[in-house]
Amino acid sequence: MFLSELPTPQVVVDRSRLFRNISRVQGLAASAGVSLRPHSKTHKSPIIAKLQIDRGAVGICCAKVGEAEVMAAAGIGNIRLAYPINPSNAPRLLQLMESASLSIAIDHLGVARAWSDAMRRADRTLDVLVKVDVGFHRCGIDPDASGAAEFIRSVGALPGLRLRGLLSHAGQGYQATSENELSVIARREAEILTTLGEQAARDGIALEEISVGATPTLRYSLQQPGITELRPGNYVYFDRTQLSLGAASIDDCAMTVAATVVSRPAADRLILDCGSKTLTTDLARGFGPTPGYGAILAPDGGTIDDALLIERLSEEHATVRVSGPTALEPGDRVRVLPNHACVVANMVDEVLLVEGDHVVDKLRVAARGRIT
Repeated sequence: MFLSELPTPQVVVDRSRLFRNISRVQGLAASAGVSLRPHSKTHKSPIIAKLQIDRGAVGICCAKVGEAEVMAAAGIGNIRLAYPINPSNAPRLLQLMESASLSIAIDHLGVARAWSDAMRRADRTLDVLVKVDVGFHRCGIDPDASGAAEFIRSVGALPGLRLRGLLSHAGQGYQATSENELSVIARREAEILTTLGEQAARDGIALEEISVGATPTLRYSLQQPGITELRPGNYVYFDRTQLSLGAASIDDCAMTVAATVVSRPAADRLILDCGSKTLTTDLARGFGPTPGYGAILAPDGGTIDDALLIERLSEEHATVRVSGPTALEPGDRVRVLPNHACVVANMVDEVLLVEGDHVVDKLRVAARGRIT
């Protein structure tokens, strides 16, 4: 089967690039002496999760319990929920614990106590990590607050819970404007976590894990002392945002959207068949301007066609402003590099694995839509 024979739009993954990305990041983690626990929210595929584990990952991360249930049902045995899971989900987690080693993130003492009560009633022990806010200001305890050390002590003393370590996500890296800023963010993240870990050690609490996770800062987190685990997700596919943040080259980007020109109503405008239901309305971020809702690749596939800007998305239409020479007419096909691969993967039931124009497999996005 050939991609050119199939209707569009199609979400396409270059198999060679996918495998190369998985192996390269695993090799970097191994060389740095740290564990790799990829976040599966990017691909939502047990098949890719198994590829990552087969190459050396210690397990995976999931955001929601539903994702973890899909992964555990497929035989993934080590799962970390790096999301604030409410204790109302205790019956589901207890069921998951029958088939997988499970750990969760904690950043609220009331929530920790409720999990402690649930585990004591079930006569089970749940591994937890304290989530620390390292500058993104989303979830996590404030490391500069006077009660940070006491919070860690309190969680460590709760029955039914086993405190494994500290966990963070430097999401502010996505707003970085330079390589130097990314480097500073990664270094500061490590300093915050290791300082808290040293305080815990002085309090008699031995923390086994210092876990960080973000693809933009990955290359700098590898250089930081004290880190024991990396949790990047986007690196399996990469996307326009990672390209613009220097985390990937265009030859690393495994996911594209195959689309067709369906209209050319004016010399300065053409329409593609990949709207917001395919590309999403997420904008890209990077060190410089990244306008538009994805980047249209030149015919050689190795560069971006700067004469074509996806300036507007409707549900099924992508409106492209033409600012330079192009021979594109209705019926012609293009490849679009999406701004955010994680969301695009969650928009479709399956992605096509390709080698060039040859479709070598179809990969089911098994955890698609598992938002609870």
